[in-house]
Amino acid sequence: MTAVSIRNVWKAYDDQVVLENISFEVSPHSFVSLVGPSGCGKSTFLRMVLSQETPTRGSILVDGTPLASEPMPDRGVVFQKYSVYPHLTALENVALGLELERSPLLGRLFGARRRAALEEAAAGLEAVGLAPARDKYPSQLSGGMQQRLAIAQALIKKPRILLLDEPFGALDPGIRADIHDLMLDLWWNTKMTVFMVSHDLREAFYLGTRVIAFDRTRTRPEEQDAYGATITFDIPLDPADPIKKRIRAAEEAAAKGLDLPIPG
Repeated sequence: MTAVSIRNVWKAYDDQVVLENISFEVSPHSFVSLVGPSGCGKSTFLRMVLSQETPTRGSILVDGTPLASEPMPDRGVVFQKYSVYPHLTALENVALGLELERSPLLGRLFGARRRAALEEAAAGLEAVGLAPARDKYPSQLSGGMQQRLAIAQALIKKPRILLLDEPFGALDPGIRADIHDLMLDLWWNTKMTVFMVSHDLREAFYLGTRVIAFDRTRTRPEEQDAYGATITFDIPLDPADPIKKRIRAAEEAAAKGLDLPIPG
């Protein structure tokens, strides 16, 4: 499990400050929901945790060690737009990450090594409920199925941190509810630390173990460039929340040696 430290982080582009003085500690196996108005720097913050961007000031530490300067397999990401390859089947989409990692020059495995990668990919599809669709192309999948596929892609290399950038916003309410419960099960079983950007407060409170809001506290026109968004509230969620009860029941059962999975 992974702890993350955000220490006095600022982010500016030229003379425009986007984020200022962002500091908080994240315990291992947290699910942090990030909320706030559009343009307040939530996605910028995720890109810094992913190492697509670097803080202008301050530091981000993972288990006490500074982040690598570029994206690494220890951090997975899922975007709102399905990040899948249309010319590959579902199985090939998930296996691709393993092939690129294990054969960086060719980007392709052969023989027993390819069969092993496909077996791992098949297990990843099984985990997100897509085993029957392994040979289908993305165009043959519904929106919810494509997002499940994107989640399987992000998890195939077993990241310690998962970053979710409004991944469920385009889904119908019924499908979104199913994906929410899938996400909670995956988070619980993998012990990842998760950061999720969402504009849906109900979603943020349902999924998160903690909700953090970013917003600008200085809003006069002359202050817009000089000051950025900061943390305006930070709410740890009540462990008596219904989803926390399900998790607690499973944990207590496991401690007693019982096999009680969390219902989806």
